[in-house]
Formats: sequence, C-alpha cells, structure tokens
Amino acid sequence: MAVPAEHVIVVDLGFGDAGKGTVVDWLCARAGARSRNGAGAGAAGRAPAVVRFNGGAQAAHNVVTDDGRHHTFAQFGSGSFTAGCVTHLARTMLVDPFALVAEAAHLESVGVPDPFARLTVDGDALLTTPYHAAANQARELARGTGAHGSCGMGVGEAVSYALARPAAAPRVADCTSPSRLRRLLRELRDWLLTELAGLAELAGLAGPAALAGSAEPAWSPLLAGLPAVEDCATVLAAFARATRIVDSSWLRVLCDRGPVVFEGAQGVLLDEWHGFHPYTTWSTTTPRNAEELLAEAGRGGQAWRLGVVRAYTTRHGPGPLVTENAELTAALPDVHNGTGRWQGPFRVGHFDAVAHRYAAEVAGGVDAVALTHLDVAERRPLEFCDGYRIDGATVRRLAAGPAAGPGGGAAAGPGGDLERQAALTRRLARAEPVLGARPAAGDWPDLVSEVLAAPVTLVSRGPRAADKQVRPAPGCQPVAVSQ
Repeated sequence: MAVPAEHVIVVDLGFGDAGKGTVVDWLCARAGARSRNGAGAGAAGRAPAVVRFNGGAQAAHNVVTDDGRHHTFAQFGSGSFTAGCVTHLARTMLVDPFALVAEAAHLESVGVPDPFARLTVDGDALLTTPYHAAANQARELARGTGAHGSCGMGVGEAVSYALARPAAAPRVADCTSPSRLRRLLRELRDWLLTELAGLAELAGLAGPAALAGSAEPAWSPLLAGLPAVEDCATVLAAFARATRIVDSSWLRVLCDRGPVVFEGAQGVLLDEWHGFHPYTTWSTTTPRNAEELLAEAGRGGQAWRLGVVRAYTTRHGPGPLVTENAELTAALPDVHNGTGRWQGPFRVGHFDAVAHRYAAEVAGGVDAVALTHLDVAERRPLEFCDGYRIDGATVRRLAAGPAAGPGGGAAAGPGGDLERQAALTRRLARAEPVLGARPAAGDWPDLVSEVLAAPVTLVSRGPRAADKQVRPAPGCQPVAVSQ
C-alpha cells in the first residue's frame, strides 16, 4: 500500500546493532541534499530532523562518514553529520545529560559544530542520573551468573523508579528549578542507598553492616563513587542552560518544517513486552511510540516504517540466540561491538528468519526493509534458518502475543503478558536451528523480502553512505523522505 513518504520510522527487527545509525545517516544526507537542491525541501526548505523516541544513552549507533570520521551516536540523532540536521529528544526518550555533554564534545572533535545548538528536549522526558546507573550496576552484580545483560547506564532503573514513584521521578524540566531538582535528587539518592542495603540482605550478607564494610558486597565501590547531590544538581542546571527545553507541541513544528526521521534504539526482539523476557529492555522498541507522537502532532499515518536487519543475526549479551554459531562469531568480529563489562559478549549466528519474522509481526509490519552487511554474504556463504526444532517438532513461526500497553518491564501491563514471554524464552532455550541452503549473495534481498513481507528497498555493503544502494520496488519509495 502506498502512503506519503513525508517521514520515516526506523526500527531494528533484531536484537539491535543491525545498522540503524548508518541508515539514518544515509536518509538524512539524502534528504539534506534534496533540500539544498530545492527539491521537496518542505515548507521552510529545512534539512531533516531526527527524533529519538525510545531508550536512552545506552544506544550505540555507529556512523562512519565518507571521509572516514566516526562517531557512536547515543542520544544525538545519527543524521548529525548532515549540515543543518537537528535532533529532538521526545518525551518517550530517557535523557542522560552527563552522557550528552561527553557525546557533544566528541561530535565537535569530529567536525559537528555546537551540537547543543541543534538540540531540543521535551521537558517531560525522564532523566537518568549517576544514581540510577549505580543501582542498575549493583542489581546486575547481585544477579551473579543469572545476569540479564545490561548497558549499566540506569535506563531501566529510571523507568522502574518513575513507575513506583511518578511524582518523585526527576524530569528534564526539573533541571530549570534548582530547589525542586535538589529535593528530587536527595530522595533518589536515599532510595538508592535503601535499594543497595536490600540487595545485600538478599545476597545473604549482613544488610547495613555489609554496607559499612564488615562483609562487603561486590557493589560497595559504587557507593564510594556516587556524586554529591549538589554536584549532580550543578551539572543538570548547566545542561538546562545549554539546552532548548520544549513541550510536546514542538514535534508539530518539526513536521511542518520538513522531513523527520524517527530513530529507534535497540531492537524489536528486546522490546519490554514482546521480547524474550527477562533478557529485554525497559523500553518500547517497536514503532509504537513514534506513531503515538505523530498522532499527537496531527500527523498520524504520514510515516513509513523502515525495518533494518543484517544478512546474519547478532545479539549483544545473554538471552536466546537460537542460530548462534561459534565459527561465525570468530569469523565475523565487529569493530564497533565487543565484549562489554555489563552487556557481555557480542554473539553471531545464521540469519534467523523465525525470529525476524516474529519481530516484524509484533511491530505491526513494516513498509520496507534496509538490508545491511550484504558485503559479508558476498565474501562468504551465509546460511539461512527458517525453522526451529523444539521438543521434537518443527516450528516455523512464533505466535505474537497481544498488543502491549504503556509501562515498564517488570510486570504484565495492559495487554502485555510477561509470564507468556518468559515461557517463550524457556522454550527457545530448548530450540535448535533448522538450516537450509546457503543462498547466493544476489538472492538475499528477495529472500529477506519474503520473510518480512516487505520489499528490501535499501541494501548496505559497509558503514558509509557511499556503501548504500537503493533497490527500487514497484510503487514503493520509502527512502525518499523529502519527496
């Protein structure tokens, strides 16, 4: 079905790391070039805008420019190398001002001038702070060998805290009110200390005595590194002075000015409601947030859904990866993804059609697909998994659960069933891949199109914009975001 290609929603149909950043960079560069040439530049002739609509500073979207500059985008939009491209952090994003400052400094070092001048932030967005990060890391340490996998940046803790204490959860707008900000930070820090004491007791240590050092748990050093409330408040107040803080009406302004690329974080298979619980994120990784934001701005139904997948399947950290293959993991190292202290190892497997098909279905389908890392399929044969063997039966499709409601990732919410997802995870732990023929490199786009029920309209053979190639499909031009 043809729909207006005014805006694009980019989502990862895997476990993340499929190349969303490089696809967003290409989309913005193309739209920016059209704007400079006067073709479809929007009412004000502006360069594109990137809206981040889920996750937080744990995102790691790597972009390499055609002249060799590299940046790992976490909160700034991955289109920032395009002149005039702005970033908006929506209310559904979690904002880490401490990480933003560091990211802005690196962007300036690679030739992106004054990143904060090109940034707007919704005042209702939740803040993540060093206190959330410490609680996140302590909780993972307390899980021991049962760690869920985490970036250790406190995103899930910020969501959990906001669900438990919505009135006390610090938000971006609070950074403009020093007295309120200090009060909220003190409450948050006190909560953290209580949380850590509770973890010590669960771990069989001496509770408060353990925190005093008589039976020191592994996370005690986290306490020593906590910043003072006054120091934390000073940084956040400086962030507020450097940043344009707006309300929800700003998105309508951006949509009126020109094309908007909605840049998703992580992958649909990590979704808080549809992922393989508990190895998931506290974030809605489907297009849902972006579409709700567009509807609120009066632009519902005006965006393409562009799904991104690699020609092989990867996962960073623990959790199901049915097609995992040690030989592939050794043969296909990723220069931008390695073993992380909190995430764990970067894992590689054969293309998992069952998992990616499931991702597309729980996302509500996509209009088109960007297929990345096709150069790997051209260098070496890659296998294709179109089924699992589970308890003696062959499974070709995983049933999608009901649509999930808003909320965090700790308990079933309206329409979400985490017990069902946990049972699915246990089932996948018993699954073995059913591998078919090794497709020729030229057959991969059509094969992926069939699996995901959407045309592959963009293929990528490397991390740069020059490595991208449009693959036209009848009646489908989702990559022309500024037509």
